[in-house]
Amino acid sequence: MKRQKRFEKLEKRPVHLDGFVKNWDDEGLVALNGKNDPKPSIKIENGVVTEMDGKKKEDFDLIDKYIAEYGINLDNAEKTLNTDSVKIANMMCDPNVSRDEIIKYTTAMTPAKAAEVISKLNFAEMIMATQKMRPRRTPMTQVHATNTLDNPVEIAADAAEAALRGVPEEETTTAIARYAPMNAISIMVGAQSGRPGVITQCSVEEADELSLGMRGFTAYAETISVYGTDRVFTDGDDTPWSKGFLASCYASRGLKMRFTSGAGSEVMMGYTEGKSMLYLEARCIYITKASGVQGLQNGGVSCIGMPGAVVGGIREVLGENLLCMSLDVECASGCDQAFSHSDIRRTGRMIGQFIAGTDYLSSGYAAEENMDNTFAGSNMDVLDYDDYITLERDMAINGGIMPITEEESIKIRHKAAVAIQAVFDGLGLPQITDEEVEAATYGSNSNDMPKRDMVQDMKAAQDLMTRGVTVVDVIKALYDHDIKDVAEAVLKLAQQKVCGDYLQTSAVFLDGWKCTSAINNANDYKGPGTGYRVWEDKDKWDRLENVPWALDPQKLEF
Repeated sequence: MKRQKRFEKLEKRPVHLDGFVKNWDDEGLVALNGKNDPKPSIKIENGVVTEMDGKKKEDFDLIDKYIAEYGINLDNAEKTLNTDSVKIANMMCDPNVSRDEIIKYTTAMTPAKAAEVISKLNFAEMIMATQKMRPRRTPMTQVHATNTLDNPVEIAADAAEAALRGVPEEETTTAIARYAPMNAISIMVGAQSGRPGVITQCSVEEADELSLGMRGFTAYAETISVYGTDRVFTDGDDTPWSKGFLASCYASRGLKMRFTSGAGSEVMMGYTEGKSMLYLEARCIYITKASGVQGLQNGGVSCIGMPGAVVGGIREVLGENLLCMSLDVECASGCDQAFSHSDIRRTGRMIGQFIAGTDYLSSGYAAEENMDNTFAGSNMDVLDYDDYITLERDMAINGGIMPITEEESIKIRHKAAVAIQAVFDGLGLPQITDEEVEAATYGSNSNDMPKRDMVQDMKAAQDLMTRGVTVVDVIKALYDHDIKDVAEAVLKLAQQKVCGDYLQTSAVFLDGWKCTSAINNANDYKGPGTGYRVWEDKDKWDRLENVPWALDPQKLEF
């Protein structure tokens, strides 16, 4: 067949490396408005839900039962179910209807009603609604700090640079599971070197993750997964009740935590019950609300390839973020997992959240080059920093990442590398050499780092746990090596778990350990001239105006 030359060229474009499928409702390959989605309904007798979304109480599965008992504001449920879904969708977009008024409706919906309401909004309307419905007034973001060699010095240096760029929360994981305690300590020390008050986590197996938190090596958790069908839950030996119990364990020790969900997980596991991604995600969000958890990471997340493959999938992803916020739950809105070879699609993936602003625009912007991202790559990484910041500058948006100078980067990376070197020495862990400190200060990825003895590192990480090392030992190591400012920061971080101030919706620490959340920094958007405006945030606006690559026209020499 003779080819048309333009089509030959088009087929070589990066977008054609992505995967796309046509809808298949019966297997859950449909973003929203699936033909098998239930119709909204509720019946309440003597304060007990006897029917929900077309199911009688005796036919409820585990998720139905949990949501019916704990997840819905029953006082307003019948009124809400009888309210036209288009009307509720209009209220969400209308600046003249307050967020507080809308919450009365959204927290009283059933999952099917919630999915129906969200499906009435187009992409632009979802942006308008998200701007109003996010819990915290000030948008921010979260980063990943990882590398494929689990190199502690590189983790600490990358964490410090991200902290200096204004990020309030940072997450690491492992390439090899046994590295978990060392990675958790490295990101904590690095982040506190960059800016005291940044909270950190280490995403590993749930029991290990809780243990790290109990020892004081982490300040929050996020990768506690919930799902939209019973089969997926029980396949992992879990139920909504077991997840709720785990959430209570974290809260009892002053550790902030979010659940994780996201469209496509049930498709990947093969148990969709023929329902749409949005409906199943609505169930996940209601499980989160029912458990009393302060936040949720959703928006496709590691399953983004599934909604990204079907028609309207990125609209659905923004819709599930919006639904999370509409239930008055903090939202880390995905935009993390790599999902496209196309730079245009990568930008389109996050543009709705970027324009509207969310509590955490990304669940994990890569604070390392993507080759080192052990979460399987992120939608944006450190090599996108300047493009991303330029978009913030172009659109006058706070996307949560600020510019710094090369000199500032070198200084803060060196400080973090020296700090983790001291901690390793104080804890009797394998030596971090001056050569490694230098490499982490000036390097960009793990190829720039000297190789460590990984066998000895793994043995030392396990010995660290056996010896019962805690955050107190980390503080002592820093103090004994005369790195007292970082020691003080780690101590204050530990103290915050006793205070519990940051166990609130959308809570983070600003400079000076000032806790800001949806309680004392509530979103007050009510249309033009209200809500958060980055140009009214003097420090951030000055940094965006004066990016290092902007010329001063008054000082140009010809």
